[in-house]
Amino acid sequence: MLKKLVFLLAALAFSLVSVCFYIERVGDSPLQLDQGVSFEVTPGSTLTQVIAEMYEKGYLLQHPKLYASYAKLHKHEHIKAGEYQLDPGINFSLLLKKLNSGEAILHEIRFIEGWDFRQVSAEIRSSERFRHSITDWGVDNLKTLLGIQYDSLEGLFFPDTYHFPKTASDVDILRYSYKKMQSVLDEEWQQRGQDLPYDSPYEALIMASIVEKETGVAEERAKIAGVFVRRLKKNMRLQTDPTVIYGLGDVYQGNLTRKHLKSPSPYNTYLIKGLPPTPIAMPGREAIRAALHPEEGEALYFVAMGDGRHYFSATVEEHNKAVRKYQVKNRRADYQSTVR
Repeated sequence: MLKKLVFLLAALAFSLVSVCFYIERVGDSPLQLDQGVSFEVTPGSTLTQVIAEMYEKGYLLQHPKLYASYAKLHKHEHIKAGEYQLDPGINFSLLLKKLNSGEAILHEIRFIEGWDFRQVSAEIRSSERFRHSITDWGVDNLKTLLGIQYDSLEGLFFPDTYHFPKTASDVDILRYSYKKMQSVLDEEWQQRGQDLPYDSPYEALIMASIVEKETGVAEERAKIAGVFVRRLKKNMRLQTDPTVIYGLGDVYQGNLTRKHLKSPSPYNTYLIKGLPPTPIAMPGREAIRAALHPEEGEALYFVAMGDGRHYFSATVEEHNKAVRKYQVKNRRADYQSTVR
């Protein structure tokens, strides 16, 4: 009887070892792929469901339970949603590592320096690479979704090239971009120059947005910021066209007129003193840095020369001469006020 029991236990042990060995071999078995494919794991999917789907598609040859047993044996059952690139030669073990780590395909979305929020929202809403969960794009609803305390959304999102998985939503993208702007603004504010006419980082952001819209020439940013800072300190109006254009909204059709400059608006800096109430666009880090480190000098005026650059003047007489030279007498056929 004892010999029989020992024999049975030995047979059972051998069977278990054989099964474990067979299960281990499953990890080395390559997926059946003739070419690279993308495979999407939807949010909430379990590994068992993923294995079953791959089995149905013919990517896996062995019975699904064997793959599930391998994953359980190696404690790789927890997977992350996403879109995954699967190439010929990948085996089940490497597949699990991808699914466990969330090594998903990332899709690009880009926000350009100087864009306003309408352009940002349009870029997100037109993209088919991400989940769309926002049904109400009204300011109040977005402020609630994103936890934003400011009255306006303008200028609060950092212009950059972002990469997100397909499972990312429009809210995820906006929230990430908003947090990055807050991080950049805080970092630059902590290193700001002395004797600046801003009471808060938000006011610096407003100035940076104006600088961003005034020039696309890197070496001019600090110069233009210097002009505006000096004007603020002297209690002079900023008199900057981009704020007027922003305040006009859809009324502006590409030609800024004298009538526009006389049109009352919180953003008409030809009529109001100080900064407008909100940013007018998304400034990049360099524009923020320029607003917080304006170049010293005496210039109080500048005028576009038509090639995207500006002529700076310390007196109104010199400025008027420059206006006549670049805006009236010698206005270029290919005139442009900024380089973009």
